Amino acid sequence: MKTASVATVSASIGPSIHKGETKVLNFNTENSKPLTLDGKTVEDVESFTYLGSIINEQRGSDADVKARSDKARAAFLQLKNNMKFKTTVCQLISK
Repeated sequence: MKTASVATVSASIGPSIHKGETKVLNFNTENSKPLTLDGKTVEDVESFTYLGSIINEQRGSDADVKARSDKARAAFLQLKNNMKFKTTVCQLISK
């Protein structure tokens, strides 16, 4: 089994696989057998974030684009609220 050999090699080199934090994402696979590592089943997830990009089972970018759009919208609204406040303060000071 490939996971057993990966665990053995990584343990001999130095970095070990953390069984509690390791997760697996399957892309269009027909194999529904759960992945195990040293007898413990690895959690199967539908999506995860890697270097700021959302990766999902369908390999689509819709979730990633939506997340980035939502973050940009939130940042813009926060800046917009701050700009209104500063304009009001400037008007009060100038009077």
